[in-house]
Amino acid sequence: MTRRRVRVATRHDKDRSEPVRGSPLSGDDRRVNWLQAGVAGLVILVDATSNPGTSTASKVFALNRGGLHWSRAFVLLGVALVPLVVLWAIGQEQYLLSAAFGALFTAAADPGGAFGYRASRLAVFALAGAALTAVGFALGGGAWGWVVLAALATTLAAGLAAAFGAHRFIAADVLNIWFLIALAIADSYQHSHSASHPWAQALAWLAGAALWIAVSFVAWLARGREERPQYVAELPGDISRRKLTRPLIMFAVIRALAIAITVAVAWGFDLEHADWMPIAAIVAMKPGLDQAKLASEQRLIGAVLAALLLLTVKNEHALELITIAFFALGAAIRFVNYALYCAAVAAAVLIALDIPNPSNPTAEAERVLFTFIGIAVGLLVMLLANRLAQRAKPPARTASQPV
Repeated sequence: MTRRRVRVATRHDKDRSEPVRGSPLSGDDRRVNWLQAGVAGLVILVDATSNPGTSTASKVFALNRGGLHWSRAFVLLGVALVPLVVLWAIGQEQYLLSAAFGALFTAAADPGGAFGYRASRLAVFALAGAALTAVGFALGGGAWGWVVLAALATTLAAGLAAAFGAHRFIAADVLNIWFLIALAIADSYQHSHSASHPWAQALAWLAGAALWIAVSFVAWLARGREERPQYVAELPGDISRRKLTRPLIMFAVIRALAIAITVAVAWGFDLEHADWMPIAAIVAMKPGLDQAKLASEQRLIGAVLAALLLLTVKNEHALELITIAFFALGAAIRFVNYALYCAAVAAAVLIALDIPNPSNPTAEAERVLFTFIGIAVGLLVMLLANRLAQRAKPPARTASQPV
């Protein structure tokens, strides 16, 4: 299967900033207006289904000050600076994202406990992440049919991982998200003609994960070889197995199909910035409908803040340092406010992607627009799953019905 090229925008379209004849607005101005209308529409949609009298803005920007962890940010900043300095020295900055995400997500998956137990679990996680990295970068710029099939399989497998406990489901979910990000990075590198090798990207991920395991080993020795708690204590630590019920399987299948559809649209029509759709969709699909609505709003606001920030800094080395700083900031504020966390991580990814190709307002507006579409898909899936769950419930007995 070959990829059909239907471009929404390219980085070389010089006439995008010129006003259209007969229209008082330029192309960028019209896209910003469409973006504002889309954001307003999402807020109205969520408000209409929320409890009356509840402020959406107060929910989106509510701060949990107890969730602030500067020590976690400084540790991850120090860890991420190692690959940055090494990649600077050898002139291979295109592998920075793989190394940074490898360290960040391995830290998130750290189950705690004795070091031998932690190291064995994290080694499995690191190898799985490296394999997905290699596949993602190999397929991301190729035939769209294979990309859709791979996204469907990984998302379905991640959804079914809930049978192995909440902690392992989260580990599988972050690997699923990273796989979609890897596909997007590979597609971006192909459009910009940047050199990138799948196995080198996999090695960068593995190096980032190994770096975190090494840091954990040193900390374990320094603290008297005691068992350590789960590194991100706010995440569920349950690893008890549960039965794969029909609703759980149906939700995993619907979720996988939704991601496959968004990937098919983005890669099948070769829409340059539409690869943010599946990422936004999977982030929006939370276990509960109310949680999904709030996360969707916060994800969209985060994308807007990241796009605005990206247009203000242009120095290449400063951008690379800011990328690492935003990863660390995201780790510090993950449980303070999800919108700000999304802004930090999205800014880090967008900045790293655009270092070889300076961004412009049109590209950022389209990224936010496709993020909005992906969120809408995620919310529709949650509404469908909620409706199916309600139908699956047995009807309530009335007093006149025999037992």
